[in-house]
Amino acid sequence: MECTVTWTGAAGTRSHMGFVAETGSGHILAMDGAPDAAKPENGGANLAPRPMETVLAGTGGCTAYDVVLILKRGRHDVRGCSVKLTSERAPTDPKVFTRIHMHFTVTGRAIPPAAVERAIAMSHEKYCSASIMLGKTAEISTSFDLLEA
Repeated sequence: MECTVTWTGAAGTRSHMGFVAETGSGHILAMDGAPDAAKPENGGANLAPRPMETVLAGTGGCTAYDVVLILKRGRHDVRGCSVKLTSERAPTDPKVFTRIHMHFTVTGRAIPPAAVERAIAMSHEKYCSASIMLGKTAEISTSFDLLEA
């Protein structure tokens, strides 16, 4: 896997801290910093997600992918899945994630709650590289709602 990240801002441009990532699969992802009133030259223009927001979003995508795949492989009639991630970060540099809570909402027909619980656990214990990696610095907790389609 590879990715090339290029700085898009330079002095005199609107965003001094904008970056564009081109993934190995050929997709583009923009990132930007937050505006910094005290030091405008160090801030961004708020034109894209922050890099750490993309880490959190990627983790959500990784685990949701696993949950859907595990449920489908179990022949469950899954119709939808979303995960809302909330996090806390260390107050000083490096500002790693210290807590992450993932709340899943799974929609389907006649899916047993135990199957959803198992799929989430399998993702976090075995398959989701992102959440397993972040679990080295962050306490990760999960919950879920199961909705009948």
